[in-house]
Amino acid sequence: MNVMPAATHPREKLPFYRHLYVQVIAAIIAGVLIGHYYPEFGTSLKPFGDAFIKLVKMIIAPVIFLTVATGIAGMADLKKVGRVAGKAMIYFLAFSTLALAVGMIIANVVQPGAGMHISPASLDANAVSTYTTKAHESTITGFLMNVIPDTIVGAFAQGDILQVLFFSVLFGISLGMVGDKGKPVLDFLNALTAPIFRLVAILMKAAPIGAFGAMAFTIGKYGIGSIANLAFLIGTFYLTSLLFVLVILGAVARYNGFSILALIRYIKEELLLVLGTSSSEAALPGLMQKMERAGCKRSVVGLVIPTGYSFNLDGTNIYMTLAALFIAQATDTPLSFGDQILLLLVAMLSSKGAAGITGAGFITLAATLSVVPSVPVAGMALILGIDRFMSECRALTNFIGNAVATIVVARWENELDATMLANALSGDAAAEPAPVPALQPAE
Repeated sequence: MNVMPAATHPREKLPFYRHLYVQVIAAIIAGVLIGHYYPEFGTSLKPFGDAFIKLVKMIIAPVIFLTVATGIAGMADLKKVGRVAGKAMIYFLAFSTLALAVGMIIANVVQPGAGMHISPASLDANAVSTYTTKAHESTITGFLMNVIPDTIVGAFAQGDILQVLFFSVLFGISLGMVGDKGKPVLDFLNALTAPIFRLVAILMKAAPIGAFGAMAFTIGKYGIGSIANLAFLIGTFYLTSLLFVLVILGAVARYNGFSILALIRYIKEELLLVLGTSSSEAALPGLMQKMERAGCKRSVVGLVIPTGYSFNLDGTNIYMTLAALFIAQATDTPLSFGDQILLLLVAMLSSKGAAGITGAGFITLAATLSVVPSVPVAGMALILGIDRFMSECRALTNFIGNAVATIVVARWENELDATMLANALSGDAAAEPAPVPALQPAE
């Protein structure tokens, strides 16, 4: 008896309420309402958001390991590993610097802190002492040493993205070098990829619950009204980030043959997840999966995205220079052009040194101001209360920047299937992804 393959059956269109992005939007709205009208109850819902983020972090290490190791092991030319990494780092450095410059230019033009006339002596330095302490502990040397895990198991146990990436690259190279002897291991890892990504799909079903808990806690604890007096800074930051994404990243996307708006639509579920949880890590597995489905080879995806999570932080960089100049303006601290260039150069280094640390945006700002003595570090107390409301925008901008970087580097390496990309961004391949993602074979 002939049976038609399941793949040829037209897939039934799901009701709108069963789409993940619709559920996450509803959860975010519900979280805002609960946090606003029942703040104590909203604050108590924090464990829901924390639990979901922990669930996702649990799966990040194996996703990175399987993607990177199988992608590199399947490369015919291992020199491509270094070439991909090198091109990615050049891209990261260029656009991180550009993001810092954009934040600085906007701060000088708009001057969100002008007219506040706050005396630095009146600020509570103890309020930001935790962040300044962590900033002093974060050095470039310490950061580089921390990339090397103490043990292989320790890298996976701690869930440090760069440590897992470091081991995965070395393991993938060694697996490729042993040739046919390593084929059973490679076959096993390729087979293991399917259930791991199935697990990702299962965990994502809890995304609305996580977004609801995280948003209810944020609004319940800090309140919508608490940001009113600093709304101009928040608005300036959001508009600057939006311009950076649509104009600068939009131009990069257009030059490389795709639309930034189409890409944003394609990854909308992940963006809403980032918005709801204020954590870009929560959407990392989904982004890696979608970039493969959009035609980027696994080897490129596995190297660019995890590395970009530490080195390609466009939103964080915009925030750093914008916030630093806001503090200077609010405290009537004059900064010469030379002081601002020094601020930008220090920010370039500190943004790498504190990468991967919880609350990295605020810590890197503390590290930068500590090196530039003309701006009072205590001025960070001015934005401590609203930092939580700007973290969503930082994470969203960082996330979109890494999606663009992946496609661009894949195109540079001729590792991008233009047809798959066009189909994915047009909705043909991504409207309803299959339960188990179709991963590209390592070549």
